[in-house]
Amino acid sequence: MKQRNKLFGRRQFLGTTLALGASAHASSLTTEETPDSVSRALSDNIYTRALGVRPHLGAHEHISRLGGSRMTEETMEAMAEANRYFVDMHELNDAAGRRVAELLGAPAAMVTAGGFSAMILGAAACLTGTDVEKCDALPHPTWSKRECLVQTRHRFGYDRAYRAAGMTIVEAATEEALVEKLTDNTAMIAALAAVEEQRVFGPPKPKKRALRPEDDTLMPAELIAIGKKAGVPVLVDMASDLPPASNLTRWIRAGADLVVVSGGKGLRGPQSSGILAGRKDLIEAARLNASPNGNIGRGMKVGKEEIVGLVVALEAYVAHDHARDIEIWAERARWLANELQGIPGVTAEYAVNTKGYADVDLSWDEAVIPLTHAELRERLMAGEPRMTYDGTTVRVRQLRTAELRVVARTLRELFESLVTTA
Repeated sequence: MKQRNKLFGRRQFLGTTLALGASAHASSLTTEETPDSVSRALSDNIYTRALGVRPHLGAHEHISRLGGSRMTEETMEAMAEANRYFVDMHELNDAAGRRVAELLGAPAAMVTAGGFSAMILGAAACLTGTDVEKCDALPHPTWSKRECLVQTRHRFGYDRAYRAAGMTIVEAATEEALVEKLTDNTAMIAALAAVEEQRVFGPPKPKKRALRPEDDTLMPAELIAIGKKAGVPVLVDMASDLPPASNLTRWIRAGADLVVVSGGKGLRGPQSSGILAGRKDLIEAARLNASPNGNIGRGMKVGKEEIVGLVVALEAYVAHDHARDIEIWAERARWLANELQGIPGVTAEYAVNTKGYADVDLSWDEAVIPLTHAELRERLMAGEPRMTYDGTTVRVRQLRTAELRVVARTLRELFESLVTTA
């Protein structure tokens, strides 16, 4: 590791004693926190006291609508310290961008207000370059080079970010059609990293449930090659594709012109932060479109605290032992699956997912447990304590040890209360 950037003064953030929440460095399922203390805290906390909002047990992936991920203690401490001082935001953005680029092995980078913001700013950069008049025109470009070319299987709900920047989406089903639609009006080619694992965008699935890409699906590396040949920049969105940790630098190494990374989720930085990394000229153009400048990204502000928090979280992630996390998640998934055995009609299986870590795949005979998956999730969210999971999969990676025990107890009690012999 190169010498630590002096942005953070005396504080050492590259230690190995990270507070990992669900993946704390301990092989045991014991902790000072107890299931009862977890249940009490879920009913008496800042959300309930201030706003009457009930938190839930997060047996789910890093899903934004369910609260994302937990920041590390180092990240929160750094943000609190950053709050005590004032800085010039251009200077801070310059310094943070340099450090992020160094950690990612990228020519340049910037901190954004989440992955969606990075997508908008990346698209804006491809539309305008550093032409200030074009920046001022967005999101209504008056020039013809404003098309975003996307293969159909790379389409997903969030690619509306490219339209928000002012691009027109041009869709092509096959490689032949895509190359044919690559014209002088093409400003950018968009790629979704997740297509390598499954056709449907969303959380990773147990391998037996995964939908493999169709044979005619172009992989991101193939789109990068097409873009290089045509001289058109390719943006790869890999916002939440961690683990594996190697994905963090993979697409820069593969030659993508721009790469989008979420700052929360797997990185466990501020949920409202993100990264746009890639070519220096395009990052310069994205910065021109971004806050604190008064262009299309003005409303996508990233506070000084979030910028510092993101860099600290990234420093920690790069230095972290990710193989140990996988081992711990596997241990916890096996424990949870075992705790849910013996319930009539219920099948709880230890299952490795498409990302290479373990979850618990949950299913049941509706003749014995007379609820659909959607109805069960409704019951869990209405219960005390509240709990939720995604799809058919109960995830352990975000749960602290005592929370894991509460999840096991909550599921067993609810299932057993629903068993019918009719």
